[in-house]
Amino acid sequence: MTQSAYWNRITENAKKENRPFFSLAPMEAVTGSVFRRVVMKAAAPDIFYTEFTNALSITHPLAKETTKGRLYIDPKEDPKPIVQLWGNSGEDFSKAAKEVAKQGYEAIDINTGCPDIAVIKNHSGSDLIRHFDTTKEVIEGARQGGLPVSVKTRIGYSEIEEFETWIPFLLKQQVPVLTVHVRTREEMSKVPAHYELIDQLIQMRDTYAPDTLLQINGDIADYQAGIKLANEHPGIDGIMIGRGIFMNPFAFEKNPKEHSSHELLNLLRYQLDLYDQFVAMGIPGHFAPLQRFFKIYVRGMKGASAIRNDLMQTKTTDQAREIIERIDPGAK
Repeated sequence: MTQSAYWNRITENAKKENRPFFSLAPMEAVTGSVFRRVVMKAAAPDIFYTEFTNALSITHPLAKETTKGRLYIDPKEDPKPIVQLWGNSGEDFSKAAKEVAKQGYEAIDINTGCPDIAVIKNHSGSDLIRHFDTTKEVIEGARQGGLPVSVKTRIGYSEIEEFETWIPFLLKQQVPVLTVHVRTREEMSKVPAHYELIDQLIQMRDTYAPDTLLQINGDIADYQAGIKLANEHPGIDGIMIGRGIFMNPFAFEKNPKEHSSHELLNLLRYQLDLYDQFVAMGIPGHFAPLQRFFKIYVRGMKGASAIRNDLMQTKTTDQAREIIERIDPGAK
């Protein structure tokens, strides 16, 4: 399947509804199969991404076992998520791309925006913004797997003005989708996203790569905020929501409504059940990362702080269920 054919299929519903496509951002220790299915149950976006995965690890004889959890796709996941890879070697990306294609993935996204210091020291993630040649090399390497290859990035590493050369460079690579988090690496998420640059990004896309879909990320809380942003900046093709999902698991709901504590706790129960199934398959998993999700479900409840503290003290899913049962007897 060609790059354009794949993206035409995956964005078909959005086009029919005359709206931008929506995606859940790839997030470390968040967007694994378990949480993707939770969001699917609550209100699904058009597109999911995996957690970002080291391209080298995927085929490394010692490290490849550690990627099984990150790369697992449940048969119920439809459409399949896009695998997001990070690294700094075209050869690593070439090997990884061929392997993920064998595993059933249909598209690859390259991370050139991660601000994590450990990733940057590895000369990957947002460090690639400072190394155009390496970026070109990893894009070409990823294409060796025969899958569509998109890119996620930031507007610059340390200076906003870097977008004036960095974004055109990426667009000239003729990727099917370019996702831009409209902040620099050094800004992290400490300042408001630079929406004032969106029209310039659209103009750049129209000039250098009119067939590339432009997806915007940063400070977008939910579906309604995404629609509003797209209406204010005609030319946006896609909206990516990241941290907004931690404020509201129903962030992709097209017709928002109030959700009761009972609904939220049932969604948490569902996540605990999926986690148990995941671990039962023998895939490496740790309970601690699961705790980061608890705040999603108890936010706004009476006594939310105390409930969250109780949940954070748990060591097993059964202990977490006991607290849910105490708060909302009979939750299923």
